[in-house]
Parts: sequence; structure tokens; C-alpha cells
Amino acid sequence: MYYPAPISRLIDSFTKLPGIGPKTAVRLAFFVIDMNEDDVVDFSKALVSAKRELTYCSICGHITDQDTCSICSDQSRDESVICVVEDSKDVIAMEKMKEFNGKYHVLHGSISPMDGIGPEDINVPDLISRLKDEKVKELILATNPNIEGEATAMYISRLVKPSGIVTTRIAHGLPMGGDLEYADEVTLAKSLEGRREV
Repeated sequence: MYYPAPISRLIDSFTKLPGIGPKTAVRLAFFVIDMNEDDVVDFSKALVSAKRELTYCSICGHITDQDTCSICSDQSRDESVICVVEDSKDVIAMEKMKEFNGKYHVLHGSISPMDGIGPEDINVPDLISRLKDEKVKELILATNPNIEGEATAMYISRLVKPSGIVTTRIAHGLPMGGDLEYADEVTLAKSLEGRREV
């Protein structure tokens, strides 16, 4: 279908976002056109501001608007425990839980030989440098429970093992309220493997 060039460019821009197909992109484009001009300007400023003003923490790699993120700057947090995650979104998910009071390390991805991503392509070297600090006693590997996440966790655990730092992996298994009959074999196996005494 023919759209005027400005709308076509807007539709194309929306289709670059994850999870946005052509129909949704058209709907969003027309929604933006119907928006108040001030709201559109504010929206575009927010996009540009997020892209220009955000950076990665020089210590943990979490997204921040300062050189050191608020978590790394917080002196009340336990420096002896570092939770390794794949993405800044994972840090935010962990923080919502309000149960973890240690520090984080963001890898910005996972090892995926099929996609040509090796350990040197993610934030592993900086993690190893951080672990040379004698304060770190435990490393929690909280990578995603998929092939790439498991490979990344195994790689890091093998690197860290000689240092004597305790390396743990988050448990995987059934979600609260889930039914056994609907769980896949891998999830059930991980649940059984991660069982604990009650």
C-alpha cells in the first residue's frame, strides 16, 4: 500500500523495534500522527535523550547516566557477592525483588558460537578483573536458562574455579502456581536437580 514518504519512514522506524510487525508499525505510526504535537516533541526528545545521555557503568556495566551507577555507588551493599546477569533488564528484574543486596556484573550478552559470539565479545574480561579484588567471596551466575546462558555460566565457572571464589547458579524450575503436567522435560529435570530439603 502506498503511504506518503514521512509515514513510510515512521512505519519503517517502528518495524526496527523488537516484537513490532508491519501491522503494529502502521497502527503506531497513525497513532503518532494523531498525537498532540507537544507530546510528539516530548516523545522524540525522550528518545534522543536516552540514546545520548545513557552510558554503561565503568564498574559493573549496568546502564546509567553517570560514570558509576547508583548500585555500585551504594556503600551499604554487600561487596562480597556479585550477581552476574546478561543484560541491564535482568538487574532491574532482580532489584524489583528487593531480596538481593550484593553487587552486579552485566555481561551484555551470552556466549553463542552459532552467532559468532565468544567470551571476548561479552563483558567477561572486566568480570575477571573485578574478581581479583579479595573482597569477593561469592559469584552468583544468573544467566538465562537457555543453551547460551548455560554455556556462559559453565565458561565463567571454569574460569573462576581456580580462584577459590564460591560460584553458585540460580535455581531453575517450575514457576509458582504452575502445573507439573504442562512443564517441559528440561524444566522438570532442572526442578528435580535443584531440589532442597524442607
